[in-house]
Amino acid sequence: MNKYLDISPEVQAALAAGKPVVALESTIISHGMPYPKNVQTALKVEQTIRENGAVPATIAVIGGRLKAGLSADEIEYLGKAGRKVAKASRRDLPALVARKADGATTVTTTMMIAHMAGIRIFATGGIGGVHRGAETTMDISADLEELAQTPVMVVCAGAKSILDLGLTLEYLETKGVPVIGYGTEELPAFYTRKSGFGVDYRVDSPEELAAMFRAQRDMNYKGGMLVTNPIPEEYAMDKTVIDAAIEQALKEASEQGVHGKETTPFLLARVVELTGGESLESNIQLVLNNARLAARTAALL
Repeated sequence: MNKYLDISPEVQAALAAGKPVVALESTIISHGMPYPKNVQTALKVEQTIRENGAVPATIAVIGGRLKAGLSADEIEYLGKAGRKVAKASRRDLPALVARKADGATTVTTTMMIAHMAGIRIFATGGIGGVHRGAETTMDISADLEELAQTPVMVVCAGAKSILDLGLTLEYLETKGVPVIGYGTEELPAFYTRKSGFGVDYRVDSPEELAAMFRAQRDMNYKGGMLVTNPIPEEYAMDKTVIDAAIEQALKEASEQGVHGKETTPFLLARVVELTGGESLESNIQLVLNNARLAARTAALL
């Protein structure tokens, strides 16, 4: 057992009994949405996982402890603290632990801590990827490297549409990460159901997803599996509207010198503002949709 890791009693009991557990990230709480919508959404996602037969394990760093399974009070704390809490990627964990600091976990660190705890499935909104212009900036999310080396299934609504989706898929292919489309042969683009880019395999049931991931684990693959689950049709946004908002947000980020790990929170917040809040509701619904699929798949494992 990692001496810096705390697994909540409920999650510990579920793992010991072989019950399904689904990991959840905490960056969406502190950096992804405003308070109190962030806390309400986090609790609703946990409830959705329970309703679909699994135990939720929201993951964060609190007081230098790696936490797998948060209490409602801890979720409230992260929601109220917002961006005062560090956005914690792989490079940040040693410093946060040593300094007994707090950190909201990204896809990368949620995968890491889930794997330490023995949790095999993780539901999120969208993964990070290769940013537009990365051929000159080298701005590539650590999420892609983590998918290449940590054996956790990540259920998402595709890569965030602020990214270069074609290059993101090329990077995942190079790293040997299978990209699975749930009910689709096309990569979903977070707010929209289609991107124009194909996935590696289409799967139409949680049973098939579970079988595919079980086979990967049985062969001792080093990396993870990316499941892309399109946003429900009724919550998908008009592609021209979202593309225009993203282009405007990218232009403002460039003008204001926003870069590094501040880029994604800035862009997502501006897109929410530019779409009059429509993108926030879409974000919430796609996370709930991913939680349902992850829980059903975890139950079959």
